[in-house]
Amino acid sequence: MWEWLKSIGRSVRTFWNQWSTVKKLILTGIIATVIASFVILVAFSAKPTQVIIFNAAITDESLADRISAALDIENIAHSRGADGRFYTADEETAKQARSLLVREDLLPGQLDPWNFFTNMERWTLTDFDRDINLQRALKINLEQHISSLDDVDSAKISLVIPKEQLFVEDQKSVTASVVIQQKPGSDISENRSKIEGIVKLIQFAVEGLSAENITIMNINGDVLNDFEGLEDVDRLTLTSRMLRQKKILEAQYTAAILESLYNVFTPSRVDIVNFDIDLDFVKKEISTQEHFPVVITEDNPSTPYSEREVVPSIVRSRENNKESFEGTGFNPEGPPGQEGQTPPAYQDLTNLVGRYDSDRSIENYEINVRNITEERSPYEVKRISLGMVIDGTWEIKFDAMGEPIVNPGGLRERVYKPVSAEVLSQAQQVVEGAVGYSRLRGDVVTVENIPFDRSEQFRLDDEAWLRKQAIQQYVIWGAIVLGAFVAIFIIARIVGYYVTRRRREREEELAREHQEMREAALRDAEEDGIDVEMSIQERSRIEMQENAKIVAREHPEDVAQLIRTWLTEE
Repeated sequence: MWEWLKSIGRSVRTFWNQWSTVKKLILTGIIATVIASFVILVAFSAKPTQVIIFNAAITDESLADRISAALDIENIAHSRGADGRFYTADEETAKQARSLLVREDLLPGQLDPWNFFTNMERWTLTDFDRDINLQRALKINLEQHISSLDDVDSAKISLVIPKEQLFVEDQKSVTASVVIQQKPGSDISENRSKIEGIVKLIQFAVEGLSAENITIMNINGDVLNDFEGLEDVDRLTLTSRMLRQKKILEAQYTAAILESLYNVFTPSRVDIVNFDIDLDFVKKEISTQEHFPVVITEDNPSTPYSEREVVPSIVRSRENNKESFEGTGFNPEGPPGQEGQTPPAYQDLTNLVGRYDSDRSIENYEINVRNITEERSPYEVKRISLGMVIDGTWEIKFDAMGEPIVNPGGLRERVYKPVSAEVLSQAQQVVEGAVGYSRLRGDVVTVENIPFDRSEQFRLDDEAWLRKQAIQQYVIWGAIVLGAFVAIFIIARIVGYYVTRRRREREEELAREHQEMREAALRDAEEDGIDVEMSIQERSRIEMQENAKIVAREHPEDVAQLIRTWLTEE
């Protein structure tokens, strides 16, 4: 390794000695220039090129123009980046620009004013700084909590925490003001419970803050937590809730009653005339105290008898006092030379000897006590009134032929059958069980059989029945007429077929007779030696007949099939 380095050194010295003075100066200048450039680059790269004046983007162009103009007046070099922030060359210039903008009240709207207290470099923190940091942390935390609600788009909070005083009467109250921007479609401005939730959230987050010192406003300047004078509104809201709860209970009872009776009677035969539930909306909390004996010995479950021993109470403490006295006692006298203050009635008893005995015993017993607190429902059914009617059944009367009896007006005659008293009693028991009937409460449940007015229903049913009967008559007569036409058509076809067949047979018979007569005449002429000259058609017919006879003899099945085909086509 050392030999290699020594060889490199010898080579460098050889080259260096061979170079001229000009070359040596040029190489030395190049090396010095590179080192100086590197030092300058490191020095300048270690410093920030630009310093942000305020760490907040400015979106308002008019505000940006005013800030730029104010900086130009003071000859502060600055630039505005693409992110909307203003930059300067160094930190000193940035501090000068901040002081200027604070003095001219040209701070960006998104800038947190507490940055001046928390982001300043200092060696130590004072109590004032800690209080400011605490106040800012509470403010940011509350804003984040309130802004996270579904009904709130954004929130701004201002807290005033006064300095702690020596005397309580001199201490000022903690106050808080909140400005919220609700989301579109939110009902937080009208919903009191949501506003009260925000009030409690702020109150429990800030120590010493009371609900009356909290003001919540929307962006329109309306105070949302001013609940004074809303007693009437709350009363109306409570009344509407009571009525809504009453309607819900009545609907539930009605559905239960009708569902139980629809399986026995059809829905058209049952109707509730009146159903009223009188509710008492009073929230009750009942506290009772129960005393029970003290168990001395528990029961052994493995034995057939009980070993359980109980006593009403046990002694917790006992105190016995016994006093005994005998003598004249002590009679106070007055100052020397003066009579005492003893009344004359007691002066005669001064020389008597008395005796006093006292024996007192105090025993404290311990008993088992169980406190039971029962909270009743917010409402209680005071009375139920229910009136229900049930319709009977209607049956159509028929004559001896099984046909319905039709009145002159075109309506069928019907007979009404009322509901029996036993069925009505059973239905009333079912309804009483469904509504929780109580005689002590004064409930009234009535179920009666009253015929419903069904004249319109009967009229519509009879009109439909008449239309059905007319349609049936039309169908029957139409079928008869159609059957007659079909029968006449078939008879006509049959008669025409037989007439055509008879005519064809007669024509064939005449043709056959003519042919036989012709053949007989030809044979006679041939026998007589008369040369009879036949036409071409006659010769073809004769040849065809001869060929047909030959085919019939050779292939009788084909000829039979051909004849059957001809007959089918005819």
